[in-house]
Amino acid sequence: MLGDQGYDAGGILGDLEVRGVTAVIPPKRNRKVQLIIGRHPCAPKNLVERGFNKLKRFRGVATRYDKTAESHLGFIVIASARL
Repeated sequence: MLGDQGYDAGGILGDLEVRGVTAVIPPKRNRKVQLIIGRHPCAPKNLVERGFNKLKRFRGVATRYDKTAESHLGFIVIASARL
C-alpha cells in the first residue's frame, strides 16, 4: 500500500501487517525507528501529485468555478495542454 507520511502511525502500520499488506509509506522525521524504503515505489504517486498541484494553480480548476461537469473537464483539458 502506498501512502503519505500522514499514514505513518503505529496503529495503521500494525493493522496492515496483520492483514499481510506491505506498506510503502515514507516515515516521519520524528519517528524513533526509521524505516528504510526506496524512492522508486513512490515515484509514480509523486508524479501524479505534482501534476495535480500544477493544475491547481489555475483558479478555475482549484475553485470549481464552472457549473457543469463538461465545462469543468474542458477547462482541465485546456489547462493541461497549456502546461
